[in-house]
Amino acid sequence: MLRNLVSRIFLSLVALVTVPVSRADVLKVVINDTIQPITQEYIERAIDEAARRGDQAVLIEINTPGGLVESTRHIIEKITTSQVPVIIYVAPSGARAGSAGIFILEAADVAAMALGTNAGAAHPVMLIGPNAVKTDDEMKQKIENDAAALMRSVVSRRGRNVELAESAVRESKSFTDQEALAQHLIDYIAPDQNNLFSQMEGKPIRRFTGQQVTLNLVGQPVVPFGMTVKEHILGYLMDPNIAFILLAIGALALYAEFNHPGAVVPGTVGVVFIILAAFALNLLPVRFAALGLIVGAFALFAAEAKFATHGVLTIGGIALLTLGGLLLVDAPIPEMRVHLATALAVSIPLGIITAFLMTIALKARRNKIVTGAQGLVGETGVVQTALSPQGKVFIHGELWDAVASTTLPAGQMVTVRKVEGLTLEVDPLSETVSLAKTAM
Repeated sequence: MLRNLVSRIFLSLVALVTVPVSRADVLKVVINDTIQPITQEYIERAIDEAARRGDQAVLIEINTPGGLVESTRHIIEKITTSQVPVIIYVAPSGARAGSAGIFILEAADVAAMALGTNAGAAHPVMLIGPNAVKTDDEMKQKIENDAAALMRSVVSRRGRNVELAESAVRESKSFTDQEALAQHLIDYIAPDQNNLFSQMEGKPIRRFTGQQVTLNLVGQPVVPFGMTVKEHILGYLMDPNIAFILLAIGALALYAEFNHPGAVVPGTVGVVFIILAAFALNLLPVRFAALGLIVGAFALFAAEAKFATHGVLTIGGIALLTLGGLLLVDAPIPEMRVHLATALAVSIPLGIITAFLMTIALKARRNKIVTGAQGLVGETGVVQTALSPQGKVFIHGELWDAVASTTLPAGQMVTVRKVEGLTLEVDPLSETVSLAKTAM
C-alpha cells in the first residue's frame, strides 16, 4: 500500500512538471496589407507561436482589400486546424475585409467587425490581357464554383449564414458591419478589442471541429506579435510597383556596365536589384510574356541609337515597357498590380536615358582613334631630315622615323598614311590634299 501511494505521488509530481502551464495571454497580429505569401507566413507563424506558448487565443486585426487565392487557402487551413481559437477582427473604423478578406473572416472561430467597416465583394476577378482570352465561360464558371464551395465549407462549419456568404462570391455583394451582424455573417460588432472581449465573456465558441469552448479574455494581457526583419523586407518587396522599379533600375545599371566595362558599381547595383526583383516576382503571379515585352523595349531603345529614327523606336520602346509593367503581375485585385502612374514614371525616363546612353556609346565607337599609334594616321607633320626615302619627321611634338614614296626635302609638310611598327609612311601634304579634292 505504501509503495503504491508513493508511486502515485511521484507520478502526480511528474505530470505537474511536464504539463505546460497556460499563459492565458492573447497573441495579437495586425494585418494591414494584401493577402500574399508573406502575410500567409506571418499569420501561420503567429498561430504556431500561440500554440507553443499556450495562449488562450490569437487576435488578428485585419484591414485588407484582398489578395491571392492560394495564400488565402493556406491561411484558412491554418485557422481551421489551429489548436488555439482564432479571432478575426476587422478594424479600425473604415477598414475592410474585401475579397480574400471575407473568406478569412468567415473561417475564424470568432468573427467581429468594428464600427464603420465592411466586408465582401469576393467574386473571382477575371483579368484583361492574354490570359483572359483563353478563359472561356465554362472556365469562369469553374473558378466561381470553386470559390463558392470554399466559402460554403468554412461558413457552414461555423454555423453562420451560408447563402448570404455565398452571395458575396457569386454576386460580389459587400456588407456593412450592421448588415453582417443582422444577417449572421459575423458574431460581434465592437468599437475596440476590450469591448469585444467583454461581449465574448462567458459565451461558448464553436470550433471548426464542432467542439465548444468558452473564453474569458477580459483583463488578460494582449501581447503584440510583430513581423521579423525578413518578413518586413519581403513584405515591402512584394509590392509589384517596387518590384517593377527594382527590375527596371537593375536592367539600366547592367546596361551601363556593359557599355563601360570595369566600372563595377553599375554592374553590382544591377545584379543586386535584379536579384531582389526576381525574388519578389517569384512569389507573385507573373506573366512571362510581360517580361518578353520588357526585353523587347530595351531592344528598341538600342535600335534607336543605331538607326536614328528620330525618336520613333524610343516611343515604341516606352510603350512596350509601359505595357510590360502593367501586365507583369497577374493579380486578382488592383492593389497587387503595377499602377499606370508607376509604369509611366519608370518607362519614360528609362527610355530616354537608355536611348541617350546608347547614342553616346555608338558615337564613341565610330569616332576616329586618337590615342596610340593608330591615332597618328591622318595627322600632319614636318620633315626634319630629308626623306630619301627614309628620314625623320616631327609630329605630335615627337621625332619619328618615316619613309616616303618620293624624296622630300626638310621643311616639307607631310601627312601620315600608315603606321608600321615605329615607322611612319607619309605622303606630301599637297599631294594628299589634291587627291582628296580629286576624289570629291
